Amino acid sequence: MRRLGVAIRTYCSGLVLLTSAAVFAAQVNVTCTNTTADAVKLNTAIENSHSGDRIQIHETCLLNATIVLLGDRTYEGDSRTGTILRQASGANLPALLASDSWNGDWTYTGAPIRIAQFTLDGNSSANSATSALVIRSWLTVIEDLQVENAPADGIQVTSLSKNGVGLQGSEVNGHISNVFVTNSGSVGIHIVDPGNSVTDWSLLDSWVANSGQSAIYMDNAAGWTVRGNHVYGIQQHAIFANSCWATSIGENYIEDFGGSGGSNTWYGIACTVGGGAASVISGNKVFMFTKEPASGDFVFIGVPQVNYGTGVINVVGNTILGANGRHDTGLSYLLKGGVGLEVLSSNNVRDVHTARSVGAGVKLVDGY
Repeated sequence: MRRLGVAIRTYCSGLVLLTSAAVFAAQVNVTCTNTTADAVKLNTAIENSHSGDRIQIHETCLLNATIVLLGDRTYEGDSRTGTILRQASGANLPALLASDSWNGDWTYTGAPIRIAQFTLDGNSSANSATSALVIRSWLTVIEDLQVENAPADGIQVTSLSKNGVGLQGSEVNGHISNVFVTNSGSVGIHIVDPGNSVTDWSLLDSWVANSGQSAIYMDNAAGWTVRGNHVYGIQQHAIFANSCWATSIGENYIEDFGGSGGSNTWYGIACTVGGGAASVISGNKVFMFTKEPASGDFVFIGVPQVNYGTGVINVVGNTILGANGRHDTGLSYLLKGGVGLEVLSSNNVRDVHTARSVGAGVKLVDGY
């Protein structure tokens, strides 16, 4: 229920006047019935809500339409087991939940939202091409979620709309923490940004398991902090961060990567870097416990290329444990573009076939 409050204004004379009434945010309760009527019920409740409202979702929702998330609202369940949003068989939605900016093909980012405390189930055994959660909203908080069985990406943060419209501005200052993303058909957590819009987010203290492709793949990692995540059961890259610039990747735990093998180079942690502000890769544990696949090359931590200018990166204090396969490389630093690459590389423990590979044009610098 909405409550009406009264604003009080005090003038210098000490006279107190009552001014116009203000409307406070409400809690909007939606109780699902595990039927295909749930999507209409939930979307209607959101459409009728107001800025500042909390949409409280209960029970199991069976979704045959994308749930469109309006900005300036909180979307919250009772718990990961108490509230489950599951895709109906054969729905084949492009997204299970998505920002209004994405759904409406806007050229500007959606208003901030908060999403917490439920499970998203993409029902991949009976659907295809669905990303479970697609965010195109700035200053957004995603926390305490379980995201499972997405046919495509588990969580996607994107600068592109449903029909490929790009942002004309930025989509910054978001926060993802304490999420468990498992059994995604494509990428577990995917940052889609062919331009330079999705910067300065944080991805903290989460788990990404059993992705069909990479665990965490970022088109744009500028200004991001990626810290304290646990990644395992990955077919391609564990953490691949493009366009590192003032980026921090630290204290992550990676168990195996590159499970699909093939004629590719798979990375435990990779940063492509740009000239200017330095990035840091520190305190990570990158392990390969199982025997490496029969084919493929495996780089535990590396810089695949410099995008422009002279890139600068610190790679310090990481623990690397290889399977001693002949295709293992602990540290790899390559220029492949740009003007140069300066790397502070120290105190990285390794047990691999090739300890460190340094390409032409790369300068190893001493610390102070």
